[in-house]
Amino acid sequence: MTSILAKRRVVAAFDFDGTLIKGDSLFYFFLSQVSKWKLLLNLIPALYYIGLYKLKLMPNFKAKEHLFILFFKGMPLAGFERQCKKFKGLLEKKLKPEATAKLRWHLQSGHDVVIISASVENWVSPLAVQLGVRDIMGTKLETENGRLTGRFLSKNCYGPEKISRLEGLYPQRTEYVLYAYGDSRGDRELLAAADHPFYRSF
Repeated sequence: MTSILAKRRVVAAFDFDGTLIKGDSLFYFFLSQVSKWKLLLNLIPALYYIGLYKLKLMPNFKAKEHLFILFFKGMPLAGFERQCKKFKGLLEKKLKPEATAKLRWHLQSGHDVVIISASVENWVSPLAVQLGVRDIMGTKLETENGRLTGRFLSKNCYGPEKISRLEGLYPQRTEYVLYAYGDSRGDRELLAAADHPFYRSF
């Protein structure tokens, strides 16, 4: 049995927020990349949507989408991408050393590594690429005529959607060994599907 498993492909799936980095990248992005005047201007409606989410009257992804509409609707995609690349420097400081070490171990071992996150792909990708990760699955943003609409183009990459995304990239589940790393209920299904689940540990 061991020899058979040794020949199988190995896939390592990492959550991003709270797993690879400390804290929530959405929170960091808003604080560091949105101007103070724009934060103040939209503070009341932003708190309204956050309040609805906290009271469980609005799902997480809908609250996030409303916030993106408030703060980024109409912004040129090129400008947003520049902000995301600039944001990489802050995210580097939030990396968890033990998580980074495990990710690099997988890469050095020749394993396929993928980051699966509810965070926006645009700001996860620059750091992921620097770490050597090619496959990133997260929230995609809708654009019209080169500008952000504030709406999300994809389903929230959370819970069962993480499994759906993973199976879209690696459909033959019996043909590979899955390592999964997560820290929250949004990773529950991914961890349950793994041969080697790691919850808040590496």
